[in-house]
Amino acid sequence: MKRRSTRRRVALALAALLGSTVLAGVQVNSAAAAGSTVAVQYRTSASGSTADQSEPWLKVRNTGSSAIQLSQVKVRYYFKADSASATYKFACSWAVRGCAGITGTFGTLSHPTADADRYLEIGFTSGAGSLEPGTDTGDMQLRFYQSNWQILNQADDYSFNASQTSYADWAKVTAQLSGNTVWGTAPEGNDPGDPTGPTDPPGGGQTLFDDFDYTSSSDPSLSAHGWNVRSNSGGPGVPGATWDPSEVTFAGTSGNSVMNLRSSTAGTAQTTRQTEVLTKAMKFKSGTYAARVKFSDAPESGPDGDHLVQTFFTINDLKAPMADDYSEYDFEYLPNGGWGESGSILYTTSWETYNPDPWNACNQHTEARQSYAGWHDLVFTIDDSNIKYYIDGRLFGTHDAQYLPERPMSINFNQWLIDLAGQSSATPRSYDEQIDYVLHVKDQVLTPAQVAAKVSAYRAAGTTFVDDVPAQ
Repeated sequence: MKRRSTRRRVALALAALLGSTVLAGVQVNSAAAAGSTVAVQYRTSASGSTADQSEPWLKVRNTGSSAIQLSQVKVRYYFKADSASATYKFACSWAVRGCAGITGTFGTLSHPTADADRYLEIGFTSGAGSLEPGTDTGDMQLRFYQSNWQILNQADDYSFNASQTSYADWAKVTAQLSGNTVWGTAPEGNDPGDPTGPTDPPGGGQTLFDDFDYTSSSDPSLSAHGWNVRSNSGGPGVPGATWDPSEVTFAGTSGNSVMNLRSSTAGTAQTTRQTEVLTKAMKFKSGTYAARVKFSDAPESGPDGDHLVQTFFTINDLKAPMADDYSEYDFEYLPNGGWGESGSILYTTSWETYNPDPWNACNQHTEARQSYAGWHDLVFTIDDSNIKYYIDGRLFGTHDAQYLPERPMSINFNQWLIDLAGQSSATPRSYDEQIDYVLHVKDQVLTPAQVAAKVSAYRAAGTTFVDDVPAQ
C-alpha cells in the first residue's frame, strides 16, 4: 500500500540486462572441441572506448581437412546498443576477396546481457567461393555505425577488445558452419545454434504504433488515429488549472517527428497550463507497452522549482471508491520532488484501486531518487503472472500478479503540476516533456531489444502509424 495526497502518472522502461560471460584467453565451445573446422581472427582499427563507428576487422580460417563453401559460414559480433531505439548500418571498407561477396545484418538477442543485446552477423554470398584447408579469407575491413551518426560507446560491447590491434584468434565472436556452431562463445544464454537463443522480434501481433508525425494538436489525422488532446477541466494537478491543447505541438528532432507537451505557470491557478494526450479507446490490456520519452529537469524559461509530474501511463476509469476492476500502470517523473520528496524521483506504480476521499491507495511501486533528465526508453510488460518495468534496457521493477488488469485501458501522456508550493515566484516559467513514439503489442511480451527492432522496422518501411488492436 502506498499513500499520497495527490497522484498521477508516468510510465517507464526498458531492457533486462543479465550477467555476462568473461573469457580468459581463447575458448572454443563444445562443438568446436569435437572437431572445429573454422576459426575466426579479429582486430580493431578503432580502439577508443568511444568512436564514430565500430571497426571489427575479421579473417575466417579453415582449420579442417577439406574445403568449405563460404556461403555456409556465419560469423557474429556481439555488442550493447547505445539505446534501445538505436539503429545501425553496416559497411565493408575493403576486403581481399572483395566486399561484394560479404553481407552484414543486425539482430537482437532474446537473452540480453550486461554487455550484449544485439549482434552483427557477417555472411557470404555464393560468389565468395570456397576456402581450402589451411587458408583464410584474408583481411575483411568491416565497420558499423549508428544510423544517426551519434558517437558509439564500445567499452561495454561483448566482442570488442581495444588492445587487439593485430590479428589473433578471438573467441568472443562465434562462427557457424552449415548451421552448427564451430567457433567461439556467445554471451550467456545466446548460442547461435540454440533455438531459444537469438530471435527476431515476434512477427504479427495486433499492434498500435505511432511515430507522432503530425502538424499540430488540431491536425485531423491525430483525432482520426484515435487520439484525444485534453481540454476538459479537472484533476489531476492544480485546482482551476487549464488543460490547454494549443500547448501540444509537433516538431522534427534528429530525423524523427516528436510530440512536445508544454506546461507552464506564473504561480497562480489562473496562469497554470497543463497538457495531456490520450487514446479515445480503452482497448489496451495485456502485452507490451513502450515509448521513448524526454524528461526535463530545468524549465525552458523562467525560474525552476515547481512540483512537476511528467508521465507515460495506462489507465481505466474508477467506477466506485475501491472498485476492484480499476487498473493503472505509471511511469511518473518528478524533477523537483513533491509528494513529500525533496529532489528528483522516478516512480513506476501498478494500481489495484484507490479511494479519492478520504485518500486510500492500494498499489505497488518502485522508485529511484536521481535525475532522469534527457531521452529514455520506457517499456513495461503485462502477462498473466506479473508487471515488469524497464528503463533504457534495464529491469527497473517487477510487480505482483495482484495488480494485473481486469479491464482494458487507455494509453496516456501528460505533464502537470502537483501544487504551487515548489516555486513562489510570479515570473512565468514553462516545462517541456517530449515523446518520440509509442508502441503497444497486444498479448505479446517483448524484450526492450525486440521493441527497438520492431520500431526500427516500422521506420525503415516508412510506416508512421498502424493500429490493428481490436476494440474490447
